[in-house]
Amino acid sequence: MPRLAFAQSFWDGYDTLEKPVRAGVRKAMAKFQAMSVAALNADKGLHLESVENARDPRMRTIRITDFWRGVVLAPDDGSDMFLLVNVLPHDDAYTWAAKRLYSANSATRALEVRDAVALDELTPLYETAARTAPRLLFADVSDGTLRELGIDDQVLRAARSMVDKAQLEAFATLLPEDQLEVLQYLAEGFSPEEVYRDVVAVRRPADAPAEPVEDLATVISNTHARIRLVSGPHELEEMLEKPFAAWRVFLHPSQRRVAYRTSYGGPVQVTGGPGTGKTVAALHRVRHLLGRSEDGRVLLTTYTNALAAGLRELLGLLLDEDEKLLARVDVTTVDAFANGVVRADSAAVCKPIGDREQRQLWEKAVKQLDLPFTAQFLAQEYRHVVLGQNLRDLDAYLAASRRGRGSGLGPARRREVWSGVERFEQFLRDRGETTHLRVCARAAEILADRPAPYAHVVVDEAQDLHPAQWRVLRAAVFPGPDDLFVTGDPHQRIYDSRVSLRSLGITTTGRSFRLRVNYRSTEEILAWSARLLAPVTVDTLEGEGPDSLAGYRSLLHGRRPQVRGYATRQEETEALVERVRTLLAEGLAPHEIGVCARFNLSLDTAEEKLNAAGIPVLRVRGRVAQGAEGVRLATMHAMKGLEFRAVSVLGAAEGAVPFAREITPREADPLQHDADLLRERCLLFVACTRARETLSVTWSGTASPFLPHAV
Repeated sequence: MPRLAFAQSFWDGYDTLEKPVRAGVRKAMAKFQAMSVAALNADKGLHLESVENARDPRMRTIRITDFWRGVVLAPDDGSDMFLLVNVLPHDDAYTWAAKRLYSANSATRALEVRDAVALDELTPLYETAARTAPRLLFADVSDGTLRELGIDDQVLRAARSMVDKAQLEAFATLLPEDQLEVLQYLAEGFSPEEVYRDVVAVRRPADAPAEPVEDLATVISNTHARIRLVSGPHELEEMLEKPFAAWRVFLHPSQRRVAYRTSYGGPVQVTGGPGTGKTVAALHRVRHLLGRSEDGRVLLTTYTNALAAGLRELLGLLLDEDEKLLARVDVTTVDAFANGVVRADSAAVCKPIGDREQRQLWEKAVKQLDLPFTAQFLAQEYRHVVLGQNLRDLDAYLAASRRGRGSGLGPARRREVWSGVERFEQFLRDRGETTHLRVCARAAEILADRPAPYAHVVVDEAQDLHPAQWRVLRAAVFPGPDDLFVTGDPHQRIYDSRVSLRSLGITTTGRSFRLRVNYRSTEEILAWSARLLAPVTVDTLEGEGPDSLAGYRSLLHGRRPQVRGYATRQEETEALVERVRTLLAEGLAPHEIGVCARFNLSLDTAEEKLNAAGIPVLRVRGRVAQGAEGVRLATMHAMKGLEFRAVSVLGAAEGAVPFAREITPREADPLQHDADLLRERCLLFVACTRARETLSVTWSGTASPFLPHAV
């Protein structure tokens, strides 16, 4: 009986196949798996056929339907391992297969594929131009060093013809994945030692033989990041029935190195841009920690209820719904955890109120006391300084640092601010209410006097947590090995939180990791979205210096984002309806399409027009059931944690993005003004990077000043 494995290249296209073709794949693979190796060649139903003039003599095709063929890499050494690498229309399958060459990377030992024919055709053209170039892209890296990093003869010749990063990108779809990533890292200025550590070492098996082998079964076993071996009919059917779910919790090597390290000496920080697998790494870390003891409890936490629900769903998938293991993990938001701590300590608990109600109380305080500040200024001072530093009285506030605030306050002004703080808090007491951050502060006090309730705390989307929330998390686990595992991306900070983790007793020096490869969005979407943040500086999670997207890249390619303005909102909405119709006609399911805007009002209009066109829609207000059908409509804030094959961003216009009402006037506080603008930029960046394959950004009137001028 043959063993069957599936390459990532197969999964990349499987979701896009029409249902009859997917049914044909399931039927063919089940039949394939049930046959003997000897019977495969003789079977007239599957038609396992050689590919004429193939660069790789192991290439075969297999019948899926009358019109579709599967491309299979077959063993040539008498073994029983077969690898399904693609499913394409009949003629395309033979053309695609004839050009591809599979080989074992000499450094990582992984199986990799290249378009060998196109490489041979393109390289001489670049070599001609390179002869007169003043400098070549990899002039400072020797042939020997490149070979040590896994660059083989054909790719080395191509690399030596490249003048700049643009030419490297021209080769990107032709080169083997591991070798491409090595060259991309080097082109970004990383040293060969750093490239070996971050690319080669994490992908090379610990027990790899001294010399690379071409035995297909062995090479496949070294390539667990991009190939999945199927052990039986039940697993085969399950994978093909819900392929996207099967890969949502699948780890790539750089993520695995971080998630499954036996133990860390203290808090760990994992950062990376959208789609780099931070959440997946956090989930696998939970699984690893559960396996280290039989009774240690884990808190898996994040910022919003929708994100917590998503973590709960994915953790169940990862743990195969093992009730015993799941019972040892509490998956909740930080605010909900803190509220539970306070409720367990006292029968009478004040109700937390939202931002809108708080703003009304600040306006009331300003009016009653005739204060020379706006309600917005006082609310921000309270959030960033008073609650940020856990200040309890006037003396503490008078002595406090106001770092990050752009308006100076002398002692007299500070006393006026404090009178407003006292009046605001009196309003809350009179109403029997509080704020979520005050609940967190109280929970941290309670936990400080008790044994820590958790052995480990794992935090996802850490960039949006406030210092008061970090204090309750710090108190939830005893400081020591494997206490805190923190994942986040400062470029996706969409709430106004400023943190110095070091000042809160959370030090990750020597235990910080950056994930640089996006496994979700295409390079075209990623590069365009990154330009939204190019004009600004983004601080690290610790708030102690700038972060960077240098080296952040995708290995996927597709169409460029569509960016277009319209004269009126009506024209923009009508264009959206036509765009969605086109996507559905191309084979996308409604739930694979996301539409977002800054305001619900814009979504109301879109929902009305899509419904009128007979297109099912579903508003996202929290977590949406997995099987629910309909084009997803969500605000930009609600898009966090979601992903779609196609995303349309509506209303990216001046005055809306950034939203003028949310921006502090520069004359009132220049630092807060810049922070508000940055938050709005990050929000647009988050919305755009939810797209896996197709992105459209539109507006009516004048475009947002955040949008790159050149598309």
